[in-house]
Amino acid sequence: MTSHPGGRDQGGSAPQPEPLVCARCGTTADGPRPTWTCSVENGIRQYFCDTCSRENLRAIEGRLDSAWW
Repeated sequence: MTSHPGGRDQGGSAPQPEPLVCARCGTTADGPRPTWTCSVENGIRQYFCDTCSRENLRAIEGRLDSAWW
């Protein structure tokens, strides 16, 4: 069986995920952080740490469509 060109079966180990960095304060996460907030703004995925998310909760929720609340 062969793989399609550009496929993921290139051999070797899987690439290491890039560490999460808070887009607001610059805090870095050592590993997965399920409590961080993810936002897609202008087509770019941004992550926000727990502290920044809590401090800006009203602004974050204010952008949601009424169907979400």
